[in-house]
Formats: sequence, structure tokens, C-alpha cells
Amino acid sequence: QVQLVESGGGLVQAGGSLRLSCVASGSISAINLMGWYRQTPGNQRELVAAISSGGTTYYGDSVEDRFTISRNNAKYTVWLQMDSLTPEDTAVYYCYADSIGRLRTTPRGVWGQGSQVTVSS
Repeated sequence: QVQLVESGGGLVQAGGSLRLSCVASGSISAINLMGWYRQTPGNQRELVAAISSGGTTYYGDSVEDRFTISRNNAKYTVWLQMDSLTPEDTAVYYCYADSIGRLRTTPRGVWGQGSQVTVSS
């Protein structure tokens, strides 16, 4: 079993920045892809960003050029640097880990508990 623990969410004004962190523990040798999805009430989870153990990155269309994902493979830690935040970025952000190094059409990996990010106007 893999466990994911997130930190770094909170409240920020529009135009500001936040940094999310996620640390994996447990059966970490099974992890390849790590990343973030987000969800707002009544909507499905959507990809924010993901990164494979080899360094391949994936970004959602609405965050590319504003958010940056990075990871430390040795520490099984992934970070999401979020800049130029807008109220539309308000959501619960979920850390995600998968055993394969690419995105699935439907995520089937492990989820963190979720971290609230609120951007005020």
C-alpha cells in the first residue's frame, strides 16, 4: 500500500502563489507517476500536473505556464509551485501516484486526502 500526505494548501489573494507538497510512503518502489488533480463541487477531478520518475511532465491546459511540477525521486516527494493564481484555481487539490509513467484515460492510482486551495479576488 502507498500512502500520500499533502501539505501547503490555504488561502491566497489573486495573483499570489502557493506551493503544495506531497510525500509518499509505504510500498514506494511501485510508484512511477506522481502528480496533482483538482476538483470543485459538482465536477470531476481534472489533471493539474503530473511527472514521471523519468522527468516527463504533463500539465492541464488551464495551468500550463503558471504552475510548475517537480519531484525528488529519492525522497518520493512531489511539489506543485502555483503562480499567478486566479479565483478559478480554487479547488481541492489531490496528490496522485500511479505505478505507470504516463497518464491513464481514467486515473486508477492512489490518492491523497486532498488539500483546499482558495484564491480570493
